[in-house]
Amino acid sequence: MERADVIIVGTGHGGAQAAIALRQAGFEGSILMLGRDSEPPYERPPLSKEYFAGDKPFERIMIRPVQFWADKDITLRLGCEVTAVDPAAHSLTLADGSTLEYGKLIWAAGGDPRRLSCEGADLAGVHGVRNRADVDAMSAELAAGASRVVVIGGGYIGLEAAAVLRKFGCEVTLVEMLPRVLARVAGPELSAFYDAEHRAHGVDLRLETGVEGLTGADGKVTGVTLSTGETIPADMVVVGIGIVPCVAPLLSAGASGGNGVDVDEFCRTTLDDVYAIGDCAAHASVHAEGAVIRLESVQNANDMATVTAKHICGEEVPYRAFPWFWSNQYDLKLQTAGLSIGYDATVVRGDPAARAFSVVYLRGGRVIALDCVNMVKDYVQGRKLVEAGVAPDPARLADAEVPLKELLPAA
Repeated sequence: MERADVIIVGTGHGGAQAAIALRQAGFEGSILMLGRDSEPPYERPPLSKEYFAGDKPFERIMIRPVQFWADKDITLRLGCEVTAVDPAAHSLTLADGSTLEYGKLIWAAGGDPRRLSCEGADLAGVHGVRNRADVDAMSAELAAGASRVVVIGGGYIGLEAAAVLRKFGCEVTLVEMLPRVLARVAGPELSAFYDAEHRAHGVDLRLETGVEGLTGADGKVTGVTLSTGETIPADMVVVGIGIVPCVAPLLSAGASGGNGVDVDEFCRTTLDDVYAIGDCAAHASVHAEGAVIRLESVQNANDMATVTAKHICGEEVPYRAFPWFWSNQYDLKLQTAGLSIGYDATVVRGDPAARAFSVVYLRGGRVIALDCVNMVKDYVQGRKLVEAGVAPDPARLADAEVPLKELLPAA
């Protein structure tokens, strides 16, 4: 049976960083990376932004040049899928029936786009946004004349896709079942701002609206039927309603988990010699009062990968990384520092009408997170407020003329 000292399942940010961090930590054993994707490791956030918009070619979103992996003696095996894990035998079964043996296993498989469960969900022209092939398929349909697009989901993926589609001149309708966009990740102030921005750019927003089904002709989507009974004509549908963590083989093997696979502070699962990192890993976050959460971000994937690599190499450094995120829509750069989970108050700095402002989230008077729109200084200085657990004077906090660094306690 073929064997590797470390097998990494997944070739996204987490998997790539795990391999890189192992070599940086001096690991000299064999490393095998397995990926369902047919491409070498590449960045995923630009897929719904710069890559879809045509602002960055694929070569510019590759995590490393192809030759890098061979130079570091890291073996890539692409276009393959793990279907089973045998923790007792330390082995994996692939979709083609072959088996591999591992010394340590790092599960960085991420997740699959959550699919619609209604009639017509399998029609051609219905797309998730998770890999290069998804975006290339959408770009090909746009080039072939698709111009009426329905985006389902008012989270970041849906809003980013809508912004690019409007740049291309498409007629865009965005459908969200909740009362506001970004309802799951941000406060009402930020939601209201992005709602207004997208409407100003010509997006037809339908809030508190569900999808009953998709209509089609000759196997191709032609429309989206809403819970209101209206059918919106569509040449293409983009579905951005979250992901389903790819952890079934681990759970079937007995790993603890549910919405993802549970890991400890060193990213270990409950299976011997099996780690999990990135979007699929559920961990108790010190930045969310110990709540067990999954974080879908590059920062989380990269930092978990580094913790795992160090642990494999004998260095126990618990995962405590500071969470941050970003989103680009139109000419707006949103940067988020911290987690707003459980906030009980907000303070707005600056003027949303000027398209440069920050929403500061507080819990018990202390700053726990910030959403900064075109406010880079607030983002950089604000994360220090979160890390320090500062409880600032609300009036000074709201004054955009007061630099946030002045609210830090004296050294």
